[in-house]
Amino acid sequence: MGLFAYVGVLLVVRTDWPAALFGLVVPTNLGRDAILTVVALLGTTISPYLFFWQSSEEAEEITNHKGEKALNQAPRQAPRQFRRIRFDTLTGMAFSNIVAITIIMATAATLHQKGITQIDSAAQAAEALRPVAGSFAFGLFAIGIIGTGFLAVPVLAGNEWDSTMSVEGHKAADGEDMQAFMNALSPGYFKAMRIPMLAGRDFENTDIRVSKSKPGDDTDDGPHVAIVNRRFAEHFFKSVNILGKHIGWGDGPKTKLNIEIVGVVENALYEGPREGVRRQVFIPNWGKNSAAFYVRTQAASATASAVVRNEVKQLDPAMPVYEMKTVEGQLDETLLTDRLVAMLSAGFGFVATLLASVGLYGVMAFVVAQRKKELGIRLALGAQPGFVIWLVMREVLLLLAIGLAVGIPAAMGLGQYVASQLYGIQARDPLIATSTVLLLTVVSALAGLIPAQRASRTDPMLALRQE
Repeated sequence: MGLFAYVGVLLVVRTDWPAALFGLVVPTNLGRDAILTVVALLGTTISPYLFFWQSSEEAEEITNHKGEKALNQAPRQAPRQFRRIRFDTLTGMAFSNIVAITIIMATAATLHQKGITQIDSAAQAAEALRPVAGSFAFGLFAIGIIGTGFLAVPVLAGNEWDSTMSVEGHKAADGEDMQAFMNALSPGYFKAMRIPMLAGRDFENTDIRVSKSKPGDDTDDGPHVAIVNRRFAEHFFKSVNILGKHIGWGDGPKTKLNIEIVGVVENALYEGPREGVRRQVFIPNWGKNSAAFYVRTQAASATASAVVRNEVKQLDPAMPVYEMKTVEGQLDETLLTDRLVAMLSAGFGFVATLLASVGLYGVMAFVVAQRKKELGIRLALGAQPGFVIWLVMREVLLLLAIGLAVGIPAAMGLGQYVASQLYGIQARDPLIATSTVLLLTVVSALAGLIPAQRASRTDPMLALRQE
């Protein structure tokens, strides 16, 4: 049905109908572009409809309706079925060609007439149509927006708003943490962020009350409904089926439990990945303070940002719009320090491994030089080069074993500290530990193999003469 918007465009814009109809019937340009246009029109409308769409529709009719049979099995149905097929085909072809022609005519009457022949993005198309269709042009491209919503505290930005809560039916133990992490948001936010609703409903416009007080004040004009996440529900109620339960601000004996839980949503990150999932309570956005808006769209982020910024400018040029970014971009900013520390740690680890390899090579080269006379005598007495290599590599493996015996317990002891400082790092990861041991073994073996190979090629006479 969205394609019929082009028909509406032709009814809105000023069109020279006599010239348009004349050009539609009598071609004025028979060049290469005109021929390609005709071929493309036939190839994208009539041919697919005749050979594919109608055939698939007939096959689906036989599959979905038990009483329907193929015409070769029920020849008496052929006249009636052929009349229906003829009607469907002609009707479908007519509509598809009308839509195709209106797309061409609408484009010519709007963009081409204004000298615009190159459109690379939805934002450019909206701007091109704005002189013709006004702000309605933005609405045409806003059809690609899947969901929108806003909230008081932006997610994954390291910010938080918490409050102590009282919960119906839950008696807090001494020292028990009754803290909940809050946010005030608009209807549609959960849909825009694709956070599933486990029970109950989303906020409605009637839930948003213009309050003179802030949440937590001891007044009756604050929010009276709330939505909680799964972790909050399972912590205090051991279930997500808690609709109708009440909570209140504060933890004193006179706390009013005047906020009704109307929905439960799935867990989602709040401050960032490092802090993990919090116990959250959501209330309708009650005030007129600053807010973070979230828009989920089918268009590219750069295109959507340009269109949104332009529309806000049209509504209110003095309205500031800043920090436009994707959720993925916000997550990258939040994890920037962690990733930087991780990269520096990896770099220092590589340098340490390199220095250890060079040091091991130097030690083994010095040991071989010191034992040159001994190795020469062994070779003169008939020792095989492989045996000499093993003598050197045995010392390499001994040094490696000593290093691993000291390093593995130290790494396990420091693992908890590193995991607490870097997001996504496990204190004991068997795969990483095994890979590290194998890497050190290979590097140590290569560092000792060069001096060992050199020792196995020692000339006994030169070694004895040198001494």
